[in-house]
Amino acid sequence: MYLCLMIEEGKKIILFDGVCNLCNSAINFVIQRDKKDTFRYAALQSEIGKKLIAERNIDITKIDSILLIDPKLAYYHKSTAAIHIAKQLSGFYPLLSVFLILPKFLRDWIYDIIAKNRYKWFGKKESCMIPTPELKALFIDQSS
Repeated sequence: MYLCLMIEEGKKIILFDGVCNLCNSAINFVIQRDKKDTFRYAALQSEIGKKLIAERNIDITKIDSILLIDPKLAYYHKSTAAIHIAKQLSGFYPLLSVFLILPKFLRDWIYDIIAKNRYKWFGKKESCMIPTPELKALFIDQSS
């Protein structure tokens, strides 16, 4: 059984690099602007993250990036995931969806440069982020 069947109806799942400072900052940014309560979160390194990846036969060695899972529909990665996430945020961020007109190879080339250098430029934690009690409900764990 897909784990997504256990996720709240209508929620999308963002899998992110839990030890990456840039990724953690991006998740905090999304949480603050997710006024419609669209997303749930899990680290790629977490047990639930690993199970969601395995269910979709995703080769994480080739997709070392953010993943957006729209249960029962699709999953997106790299720049496409980032743009689909931005489309759901409050403010002017949905306007960033205009970048979907750019060829994926170009968008992902830029994304890959940042992803490849993210630890060097932004640093890395020793372990995954532990959400505050207020944010814990937004993160998926094994008991969800």
